[in-house]
Amino acid sequence: MKFRNLLAATAAVSLAASPAIAQSADADRAAAPVTEESNLGGDSGGAGVILAILAAAAIIAGIIIAGGNEDDDAPTSP
Repeated sequence: MKFRNLLAATAAVSLAASPAIAQSADADRAAAPVTEESNLGGDSGGAGVILAILAAAAIIAGIIIAGGNEDDDAPTSP
């Protein structure tokens, strides 16, 4: 019985102390050196225009597909 109480107390102390121990460690952050500059968002030719056209085509196709077939010849159940 005493061993279980001792084990529970040890677990409680370790759970309470671990955030304080982790917080006290200082980590020095250093940036990696930049070798080349990224071209994201820069002058990429006509890629932005092509992407906009493809997005518009996808939206229009989605609207057409969602509209479905309005078949008036379809049989109805009585």
